[in-house]
Amino acid sequence: MFDFQSLLIRRRSIRNFSAELLSPDEIRRIIEAALLSPTSKNKHSWEFIAVEEKEALSKLSVCKPGSASFVADAVLAVVVLGNPLISDAWVEDASIAAINMQLQAEELGIGSCWVQVRNRNYSDTISAGEYINALLEVPMPLEVLCVIAFGKKVKERTPADPDNLHWEKVHVGKY
Repeated sequence: MFDFQSLLIRRRSIRNFSAELLSPDEIRRIIEAALLSPTSKNKHSWEFIAVEEKEALSKLSVCKPGSASFVADAVLAVVVLGNPLISDAWVEDASIAAINMQLQAEELGIGSCWVQVRNRNYSDTISAGEYINALLEVPMPLEVLCVIAFGKKVKERTPADPDNLHWEKVHVGKY
């Protein structure tokens, strides 16, 4: 277990996964991290689809041609959905849940990577979200925010360097 700052420094996007499966407890803890996440007005506007079947992972990996291909090699993908009829803050609610899952995965030594789906395209005529909705039979009015791919890391990435933080992006009192 890491202290929180160490966890933040260690968490990096991982796109290369081994074939080793996650344990049921590891999967439960990752999903539990999402369900523990705070939501605007306690509305719980998010929902999740956990995908482990290799054929489905392969099909998910083409939701954004070229930039989601690593999902095919994951052993788990979680599709993060939100309901705009429940909360106008569904994007924020779902985003918090997504990063909670990634931080929990890192604490467990599991790699993860976010695939942006909302406002992205599958083709010139179909959005990435529409593709996933059809593939996984997602009902209206749910919208896909992202897919998070999970798996055991093939190798560790160099942790972030706190000495290279973008402090110039921080403004105190006013811009």
